[in-house]
Amino acid sequence: MTTLPNLRIDGDRLWDTIMETARIGATQKDGVRRLTLSEEDRRMRDWFRGACEAAGLTVTVDGLGNMFALRPGRDMSRAPLGFGSHLDTQPTGGKFDGILGTLAALEVVRTLNEACIETETPLCVCNWTNEEGSRFAPALMGSLAHVGDFTVEDILSRTDAEGVSVAQALDTIGYRGTQKVGAQPLSGFVELHIEQGPILEAEGKTIGVVEHGQGIIWYNGRITGFESHAGSTPMPLRRDALAALSEIVLAIEGLAIAHGPHAVGTVGEAVIATPSRNVIPGEIAFSGEFRSPDADTLETVHQGLQEKVAEIAARRRVTIALDVVWRKAPTHFAPAVINAVRGAADHLGLSHRPMVSGAGHDAFSLAALVPTAMIFVPCKDGVSHNELESAEKTDCVAGANVLLHAVLSLAGGPA
Repeated sequence: MTTLPNLRIDGDRLWDTIMETARIGATQKDGVRRLTLSEEDRRMRDWFRGACEAAGLTVTVDGLGNMFALRPGRDMSRAPLGFGSHLDTQPTGGKFDGILGTLAALEVVRTLNEACIETETPLCVCNWTNEEGSRFAPALMGSLAHVGDFTVEDILSRTDAEGVSVAQALDTIGYRGTQKVGAQPLSGFVELHIEQGPILEAEGKTIGVVEHGQGIIWYNGRITGFESHAGSTPMPLRRDALAALSEIVLAIEGLAIAHGPHAVGTVGEAVIATPSRNVIPGEIAFSGEFRSPDADTLETVHQGLQEKVAEIAARRRVTIALDVVWRKAPTHFAPAVINAVRGAADHLGLSHRPMVSGAGHDAFSLAALVPTAMIFVPCKDGVSHNELESAEKTDCVAGANVLLHAVLSLAGGPA
């Protein structure tokens, strides 16, 4: 393992940059709202570009706004080792989700610069567009297009709830770059992230060595019943779209429980088309999802939901359209990168455990193209996608140091 035993990142500087960037899109509840391709996202991207250039990196932007900050290596014939994450947040986001990995990657570069260390392999700090999927669907949009799971034309045409397309949003903030999507070569990818779950904190571990990621199926659904008077329509004659949705919610929950602990399911959105206190709902749009680290389990709950939906529709005399809008197989990370992360944690004397990621990450996308793995650090009470999201400075610094030494191991430190 190529490491420098005493080399550490500047923990105070990393923490200061986390707190500084948290002011971009700050909310009254001490969280962050920085929706992808919004004005706040533009300000954050401008900050990131400036910080990377100040660190001597060459920044390029592709046609979907993915940002790549390149640091040369001794052997420029090699594809760069990628590391980083994302800068966008959920509508009620926190200070650490995504941006910790991006800022830690920047801090690794700053540390190498100060120590006058040149790696054999070039390095590339990455910011992927629309990881969260909260404004545009699908999530992981930039990284999925990079690996070829979606065409650029398809992604550019996607619209938000107000009808604004990805293309329009990119042009508005000035981040539709000239580099061809997928043209940036990478030899591997490492991503640092908060766990977004309670396991590390509960077990008193500092580092999660992520070996696998859950597969995901996302659905968009629409239920069409019949609007009628809430007071004068007898119960047996109703075609209630909301009542049908309630059964679908319980069906998703039941299937996930029946196939637990290796399956979870959620209905996260539901919108009545024309809500009124005294009208039986006639049309509802909703979203749903299943996740599992096991491909067979994911297919089983998917097929089970199709059967449940057909039965509910027939019995309640409603029409239910359920479309799969995104499906990602379970991810298995590369042993060589996993070993580099584990070796870095051992080298630094940090407690660690193997983990499966329940949340989706850009590393999942990259794993289909290059050797990839992830590093997790604890977050308070496992809370994320919430303005209360919090992490300890010591844990963030520890994760960044693991990233530093994993990168040195994979990219080759001083000759």
